[in-house]
Amino acid sequence: MAARAKIWFSCLFLISSAALAQQPPTIQVSVVPAEKTALADTTRFVGRIEAIERVDVRARITGFLEKVEFKDGDRVKQGAPLYQIEKGPFEAAVQQARAAVEKMRALLENANIQKRRADELIKTSAISQATRDDRTASAREAEGNFAAAEADLKTAEINLAYTDITSPIDGRIGRTAVTRGNVVGPNSGVLTTIVSSDPMYVVFPVSQREFLRLKEEGRGTRKQSAKDFNVNIQFSNGAAYGEKGQIDFVDVKVDRATDAVTVRAKIANPNDELVDGQLVHVAVESGKPEERVVVPQAALIADQLGTYVFVIEDSKAVVKRVRLGPTKGGSVVVLQGLTGGEMVVVQGVQGLRQGAAVTASPAQPPVRGL
Repeated sequence: MAARAKIWFSCLFLISSAALAQQPPTIQVSVVPAEKTALADTTRFVGRIEAIERVDVRARITGFLEKVEFKDGDRVKQGAPLYQIEKGPFEAAVQQARAAVEKMRALLENANIQKRRADELIKTSAISQATRDDRTASAREAEGNFAAAEADLKTAEINLAYTDITSPIDGRIGRTAVTRGNVVGPNSGVLTTIVSSDPMYVVFPVSQREFLRLKEEGRGTRKQSAKDFNVNIQFSNGAAYGEKGQIDFVDVKVDRATDAVTVRAKIANPNDELVDGQLVHVAVESGKPEERVVVPQAALIADQLGTYVFVIEDSKAVVKRVRLGPTKGGSVVVLQGLTGGEMVVVQGVQGLRQGAAVTASPAQPPVRGL
């Protein structure tokens, strides 16, 4: 009897050992919770900085350049002197035009006197009607000559004023294309360029697909307008610009070459960090944050069917297919597939499969989200 019991226990031990040997070992994984965070929708573009005001300074008269009254790169105010053209010939032209006006005034006064005398004499038939008509015509001719002389004087005064070239706007001035002693005129080209510096525009093209998506969102429950979007700028070296811009213009037509709509935002530039013509990265984000699920990018796995993550349920690995949104630092927004709070595997995913038994522990060091 004792021998039979001993045999039975031996068999039971062997069966239990075999069963334990058939059970796969648990896999050690590290997990983080899928967090819910208030985020604004962000869409990225490539844009260019443009000055709100830009003036190409040109000479409007021909003459010798006597002075250049600024330094290249200076900040100038509206009305500040920039160039001075030799005044002598134009001052002489003004004096000559004034003399012509005085001469025409005297002739006009004499013609009017002769006309009035003819009007009196014709009443007594002391002169013929033809003589009266000639004097009337002479008075009208003198009046016309006087008006022409006054117009010539005004033109001469305008040309004299053009010898002083001043800044039409506030802004920063570029380098001068000519130096004193040169002859300048309307055909000399651009003498220098002035651009306003604060605020500035950032202009960027938005594809039709993205434009229609943003427009559809604006008609949705959020009722967004252009003022609900913030515009952030990043320089080519990756540095972020400190000021935020706001969209102030959307073009009324689509560029046929690129199938894109031009969008413009205005942004402050108090420290002259933005330069006209500069190429920048533009991030347009909604001004109304919404709660979104985010997970670390380390948790993402891709196959032929798309992207998925492993989550832990009842100490087992479960595959969750996800639809992704924009990237936020080291994390990514999950638009569909997770509801928040799931324990997502970020370390130990190699060899992990659906239904595998796991032993989960918090990721060390903690994986940074945003």
